[in-house]
Amino acid sequence: MKHPQKNCDFVQITVKVVGGKWKPPILYLLGTGTMRFSQLKAAIDGITQKMLAQELRNMEKDGLVRRKVYPVVPPKVEYSLTTYGKSLEPILKGMSEWGVRHKNRV
Repeated sequence: MKHPQKNCDFVQITVKVVGGKWKPPILYLLGTGTMRFSQLKAAIDGITQKMLAQELRNMEKDGLVRRKVYPVVPPKVEYSLTTYGKSLEPILKGMSEWGVRHKNRV
């Protein structure tokens, strides 16, 4: 039988990767497909431009998000999930489904 403390440690690792107020909605939206910065900003109620840029930078550094810059004027930048980021899709889908079922309690 697995030691419960070890399993708790693994939950903490997951929360470290997807935790916070803004990472889950950003990752969830990118799980639906490639998006531009302005699309993400418009889709996430209450997020500031500074916070969105910071979270995207951090998730890019962590290998969850890919940033593609097109050499055009004005600059065009698209964000998508990496393969590593896509591995979080079942977790994010589960969070969404739980939220739908329990939205009236929150």
